[in-house]
Amino acid sequence: MFKRRLGRSDLEVSALGLGCWAIGGPWDWLETDGSRSPVGWGDVDDAESIRAIHYALDAGINFFDTAANYGCGHSERILSQALADRRDKVVLATKFGYVVDEEHCTVKEADDPVVRIRQECESSPRNLQTDYIDLYQFHQEDPNYDLKKAAEVRDVLETLVDEGKIR
Repeated sequence: MFKRRLGRSDLEVSALGLGCWAIGGPWDWLETDGSRSPVGWGDVDDAESIRAIHYALDAGINFFDTAANYGCGHSERILSQALADRRDKVVLATKFGYVVDEEHCTVKEADDPVVRIRQECESSPRNLQTDYIDLYQFHQEDPNYDLKKAAEVRDVLETLVDEGKIR
């Protein structure tokens, strides 16, 4: 499969990647008033998800994209099972920026994502059973996000790169 360099990094990724939102299963968005709205993909078959990941690998795909909130960590955990003996052959991308409650399977807006980055950069690698994240993305949908805060996010991420937690 055709590969290309990821940004300015030395990482080579397949031109086609596999997004892993659908393998996360059910989870709810927690509103500020405490109400819940289902936003996951519903029930999933983990064995089928693992077969799909293995099929992607066999087809030459080496880029997998997930997020802590996809199934409240479930997507990351299933991906890690499927890639257990192939971690060195793939590029893993995951995302941060929300408050994920794995016990209650809810996700909500973070008051201040900056203070949570380091904590989330410990839970995602644990779910993914890896020592590092190849590409760590800020899951922020607000087009008016405070630019000063965005600079703080960048600074924390650069520190995590220097520490070897993010490639």
